[in-house]
Amino acid sequence: MTNLIVTAAIGLDIKQVDFFLRTLRKYYSDEVLILIGDNDKKLKHGLSKYNCKFFKIKTHRFDVQLQRYEIYLGLLKKEKFDKILCCDCRDIYFQSNPFNFDYKGEINFFLKDKKIKDCEYNSNWILKTYGKKKYKEICDKIILCSGTVLGKQEKIIEYLELMSNYIKKYKYKKKLKYLITFRRDKEGRGCDQAHANYIAHTNLLKQMFFYKNEDGPIATVFHLKKIAFDNQSRLINSKGKPYLLVHQYDKKIEIFSNRIERIIENI
Repeated sequence: MTNLIVTAAIGLDIKQVDFFLRTLRKYYSDEVLILIGDNDKKLKHGLSKYNCKFFKIKTHRFDVQLQRYEIYLGLLKKEKFDKILCCDCRDIYFQSNPFNFDYKGEINFFLKDKKIKDCEYNSNWILKTYGKKKYKEICDKIILCSGTVLGKQEKIIEYLELMSNYIKKYKYKKKLKYLITFRRDKEGRGCDQAHANYIAHTNLLKQMFFYKNEDGPIATVFHLKKIAFDNQSRLINSKGKPYLLVHQYDKKIEIFSNRIERIIENI
């Protein structure tokens, strides 16, 4: 049975996802499904050379971050896969096949290097989505990243169902000026983080496993304390092993730019 990588690229230029796809296809030949917008004609054309399936939606690019979970859910119920990686694409590149690892959980989450209470962004998302009482339940937990979640299909579907339901149930509380003018509150665009962290850290899913950022198979660079590379310019963890994929490298682009150039030369 094949694996699947599913991501959303609404409103992105092909140049913004080219590094993601080039590195991915160096190591991985199974299915890739990408959500694109109705007007993303150049992106659609660019995806064809990477043998990717795409699904066109009319969702605005600012809204897809929350709506993608329900869309994924509908699509994944129609086909059978072994394991699925739900991930971002604009700020990810691959150093190996992400499925070539003996994952411990039926569903696997990848932690950052900071507690929720020590991050103003994640604290804000949870407080304005779930309120103070529920925030206090999980504020001492380490932040997990909703931009990389990997597991078996049945468990990913369970996760997507929870995400879809909780996104509808717990709405981000906009500032008054946005409410009365019917505008988007841009501060709320990342609040899928609130739902993923609440669902996982309150054990609403079973057979989960949390991987530490420092020694796990997937790196989330923004809060990564130690950044080290091997002689092939691969980012390595504290055990000296190359990460399977690197997420949020753009947050420290001054460190990664030269390495990225070397990687591109060798593809």
